[in-house]
Amino acid sequence: MTTLSDPHVVMIRPVTPTPPEGCAECLQLGTPWVHLRLCLTCGHVGCCDSSPLKHARQHAATIGHPIVESYEPGEDWRWCYVDENYV
Repeated sequence: MTTLSDPHVVMIRPVTPTPPEGCAECLQLGTPWVHLRLCLTCGHVGCCDSSPLKHARQHAATIGHPIVESYEPGEDWRWCYVDENYV
């Protein structure tokens, strides 16, 4: 479900999850995560805001890719970190 009123939806691209097995930074650091988020601009897989290090939000803030979708099995939603809203 995409809300066309969010101006950031133009940044959504076809992506390949990188890395597909989990949060890129947590895997490097050996730290745990709670849930995973997929950047819909570049495919970065990061951990959610409930995770200790919140790498998906950090990626959005530092790289400027605002929209993620859940990378959890059975979940189908997207979130914009800039507008703090579902898209």
